[in-house]
Amino acid sequence: MATQTQKQISVLSLSTLAFTTCFAVWVMFSIIGIPIKTNLGLNETQFGLLAATPILTGSLIRLPLGMLTDKVGGRIVFFVLMLSTVIPIYLISHATAYWHFLVLGLFVGVAGGSFSVGISYVARWFPKKRQGFAMGIFGAGNAGAAVTKFIAPALVVAYGWQAVPKVYAVAMLIMAILFWIFTYTDTAHHVSSKITMREQLAALKDPNVWKLCQYYSIVFGGYVALSLWMTKYYITEYGFGMQTAALLAAIFVLPSGIIRAMGGWLSDKFGAHRMTWWVMWVSWVALFLLSYPQTEMVVQTTKGPMSLHLGLNVWMFTALLFVVGIAWGFGKASVFKYISDEYPDNIGVISGIVGLVGGLGGFVLPIMFGAIVDLTGINSGIFMLMYGITWVSLIWMYLTEVRKVPVIRTAAAGTLK
Repeated sequence: MATQTQKQISVLSLSTLAFTTCFAVWVMFSIIGIPIKTNLGLNETQFGLLAATPILTGSLIRLPLGMLTDKVGGRIVFFVLMLSTVIPIYLISHATAYWHFLVLGLFVGVAGGSFSVGISYVARWFPKKRQGFAMGIFGAGNAGAAVTKFIAPALVVAYGWQAVPKVYAVAMLIMAILFWIFTYTDTAHHVSSKITMREQLAALKDPNVWKLCQYYSIVFGGYVALSLWMTKYYITEYGFGMQTAALLAAIFVLPSGIIRAMGGWLSDKFGAHRMTWWVMWVSWVALFLLSYPQTEMVVQTTKGPMSLHLGLNVWMFTALLFVVGIAWGFGKASVFKYISDEYPDNIGVISGIVGLVGGLGGFVLPIMFGAIVDLTGINSGIFMLMYGITWVSLIWMYLTEVRKVPVIRTAAAGTLK
């Protein structure tokens, strides 16, 4: 019989692999959406909607899944969730019309709900002093976005975009089976049946929860949005082919996912507030620089007109994007350290709420990115938007956590702790 430590390792390992698979599926339109966009003649806003549609379902379902996980346990919920996506994933390979992709994308998006299931499931297997690290390791599964950046372009080039959903459907089925075989259930982790749904949802009245949602809409919502958008950005802004563009985008996506485990460890060591504070400041500076558009200027000098070009070359751009990715990787972990510290008995519900809003950021932002590019023609306008949103979080954090303004600051409700 497995020891407690062996169970912890097995649950954490398989949950992380399962979440990696789910995340890879969740963002696959970031790659296959590019040839689909060309085939269907879509504009930028339509492409944004196509890429973001799975994010909508995955976000909205996080709260009910988090609540269900608290009640019946993460193992069964995670297993059924993965199985439910296999057929919709496969059917995408046979879709031909724009609405086909949108409808199937909604069903495939259920995979994104795996986060609130897994984070609650994993956290309860570890003591409080190690929860940040454990949740960080699990959260590193969002590097599944990088898996898609590496695998999907090669499949598209070799076999056509239809091969991607076929391969992903098989991978999801295999992962679901392995997860069920090698994970465990502990009924002691379940929330008491005496706690009603109304009591669980009381968290929605807590302003502190909404503040965490705002933070997460940047560090996770922004991460998802840029993961969906960056391959196309490199193609349109710098003229690269799909495979090269996807590899460059992976420089942002992969480290941001993997570093989350270290972010969890640092959050355990230094505290959630200190980590998140620095994450926001680093993001604010880098996004300001990324916002500057490619600019051609003519300066009148004593020797005649002089042309100047101002803008980031691809290497400076990629370096700054890498910095943002690392910062957001830390931030994704530190926000959930807030949750485990302040809501230890309601992790599933709070993580569901925060994950829902963060995920909605990942849905809304790509559509806004497309609208900005369609309206202005400026690719870097997407970073101007992210810069403004980061300002909001910095101001909110300063008032509530640094200055501790009583009118704005509201402690977590005692009934939820």
